[in-house]
Amino acid sequence: MVDVVAQGSGLDPLAQDFVRFAVESGVLRFGEFKTKAGRMSPYFFNAGLFDDGSKMGRLAEFYAKALIASGIEFDMVFGPAYKGIPLAATVAVELARHGRNVPFAYNRKEAKDHGEGGTLVGAPLKGRVLIVDDVMSAGTAARESIALIQAAGAIPHAMAIALDRQEKATENGLDVEHSAVQYVRHQLGMKVCTIAKLADLLLYLSQTGGAEMRAHHERVSAYRERYGVNEG
Repeated sequence: MVDVVAQGSGLDPLAQDFVRFAVESGVLRFGEFKTKAGRMSPYFFNAGLFDDGSKMGRLAEFYAKALIASGIEFDMVFGPAYKGIPLAATVAVELARHGRNVPFAYNRKEAKDHGEGGTLVGAPLKGRVLIVDDVMSAGTAARESIALIQAAGAIPHAMAIALDRQEKATENGLDVEHSAVQYVRHQLGMKVCTIAKLADLLLYLSQTGGAEMRAHHERVSAYRERYGVNEG
């Protein structure tokens, strides 16, 4: 069992709390947004808007709780540049608060040619590595991180992301029947921990009163119907 958070269609309290937090923080927005795949999405999740200490602290707490509940074992945390850098650091701090102290590292986009040099910063990459990121769209960042980790002689063991969009990935400009999360899980053999999924967002919208939320639910549901993947 690898998809260990927010399974099935039932209510997951942690996932619902996270969706509410993301909406109230303005991180999860509704409207019309163009995705990397060129689709017009009725919602957008921008983890870069967790932009103060309080929000980052709560976000790290959600990651830590989801990871602990997942039962996934790992030896260290890795954050891919750039959004993964603060995530790796704050999640490592929060895990330590919960009694699970692990080292962390991250990469630079450009190699440093002075001082310690190189592209990796922090603890040496070794053992089973957990990659922490916000979302996965095409899986490109995941593959880049995996290559870095393997080159260092470590094992890319698992990924933790905030939101699984549960939608079809694209390859060579064409839709495929699997999502980026499913690709990482089934093709790359890694465990995946998600705080929440699109299904959790839909449940939140369906249970939150008001015409505006009902309208958002209709648009997000239609998007899921068109681009969603089969989770069976």
